[in-house]
Amino acid sequence: MGTLAVLPVKRFEFAKTRLGGALRPDDRRALAQAMVADVLDALLRSPVLDGVVVVTNEGPVAALAGAAGARVLGDPHEAGQSAAALVGIASALEEGRERVLLVPGDCPALDGAAIETLLAAAPPAPSVTAVADRHGEGTNALLLAPPNAIEPGFGPGSLERHRARAAAAGAAWHTVELPALALDVDTAEDLAALRAVLASAGPRTRAALEAL
Repeated sequence: MGTLAVLPVKRFEFAKTRLGGALRPDDRRALAQAMVADVLDALLRSPVLDGVVVVTNEGPVAALAGAAGARVLGDPHEAGQSAAALVGIASALEEGRERVLLVPGDCPALDGAAIETLLAAAPPAPSVTAVADRHGEGTNALLLAPPNAIEPGFGPGSLERHRARAAAAGAAWHTVELPALALDVDTAEDLAALRAVLASAGPRTRAALEAL
């Protein structure tokens, strides 16, 4: 029954607050929206995914996702990425999906090749496959087979947390190095790193950065 991608997107008024010293509120919102649009486009274009669910209460994102062909679910608690991911996981289980791919909306270099590499590298179920952030501590993508192999726990130090949860669940643990998913944008340093590889970012993100 294939792989369902889940993209949690918080309301932009709460997004990228750690960029407050580097960007004005309107610029943060524009950048966040551009990155989400590029990530969503990469997911919807991927031939190895069997569906995309966007979990959000952000109206423009919901409208964009729905018009593009993604399924849109509300975020009932707005308690962060992990709680929103659980909404998508529940949907995957209801649909009988074999795997779920959890990705954030701030990795604008994501492309089809990275998605294919990640899915192809995953061990058979039960398994947990992760892509680390550029610091080697956070988790920028999580592929769960089956979808409830573990409960996701994103945030600082999440890579080790996910590894420990996989071990406790008796699931195979595997990590994949993917430059297209290693760079997320939370801080001014991340923003500078993204600017340094601007050509790798999606077209909307490039345009947003060039407009800043």
